[in-house]
Amino acid sequence: MTTRPRLTPAIADVRRAVRSSLADLPQNSRVLVALSGGPDSLALAAGAAFEAGRAGIRAGAVVVDHGLQEGSADVAAHAAAQALSLGLDPVLVKTVIVGTDGGPEAAARAARYAALAEAAAETGAARILLGHTLDDQAETVLLGLARGSGLGSLKGMAAASGPYLRPLLGLRRDTTERFCLDSGLTPWTDPQNSDDRFTRVRVRSTVLPLLERELGPGFAEALARTAALAREDTEALDAFAEEQLEELAEHAEAGISLPVKALAANPPALRQRIIRATVQAEFGVSLSQTHTLEVSRLVTDWRGQDALHLPGIKVIRQGSLLIFSLAGHDPAARTPTPQE
Repeated sequence: MTTRPRLTPAIADVRRAVRSSLADLPQNSRVLVALSGGPDSLALAAGAAFEAGRAGIRAGAVVVDHGLQEGSADVAAHAAAQALSLGLDPVLVKTVIVGTDGGPEAAARAARYAALAEAAAETGAARILLGHTLDDQAETVLLGLARGSGLGSLKGMAAASGPYLRPLLGLRRDTTERFCLDSGLTPWTDPQNSDDRFTRVRVRSTVLPLLERELGPGFAEALARTAALAREDTEALDAFAEEQLEELAEHAEAGISLPVKALAANPPALRQRIIRATVQAEFGVSLSQTHTLEVSRLVTDWRGQDALHLPGIKVIRQGSLLIFSLAGHDPAARTPTPQE
């Protein structure tokens, strides 16, 4: 009878990735693995079960049942049983109701992350481990390119973002599949992963393989490097925009103002970031690129335009100032100063 090797390259790669991701956590902290039962999250769960104890960290799991497929409760129960058999504790199963806002994929994602945050709060987990791989990163970058949505989308997913860690972001999906095979684990195959009604599925099954075939192996890795470079540039520009915002912003009645001259002196990429950061910080509103450009035109293409009425806010240029206020408030009601 053939016996499986105790340690194979795939098992070593996954364990090493998890070990590196957990390295900065204090001993006796708790982490939860977001487990769907698929090969990526199952490999991550097994890797975490092996590495966490050796690092003095307590590892559990949370399984989210979206209730979107027949038998989803059985799939969730099976995944939970696998987590327990690996030695993860506690193991939670969260059943969610998926809404309709933003389309089915976005709604499922929102419900899932809400459930993960709830599980972390219940267990006191410091971090939640997600099973995204390099393939997922490459798909995310391609989708960002297709939308034409700039560096914000091209930067892809971060290896660490708030409470979330993605230990496997540098590994290919075939490594996690091999890990499960070498470990004697049977992952669940999500039928939605082969449903080409979903854009991401078409990218995964058709577009990315075609590009790798036509442009040569290593294309997915090149997209992942692009994401890393885009993230560095984005974070640097965002940090500079925040610094500029602190220097330029002045509180006005029911809002905030920015000097037009200073905004005009900045290159477009920085000016638009300052505008978005201002609105986000003051009103908690995320401006779209289209709305950001409309505001920017009040700086660069001023012809006496009326106020802009955007979701939740109003923007008007008064002399040397760009004034942002809550929707319904009229900053133009005040008496202009002589220099205006």
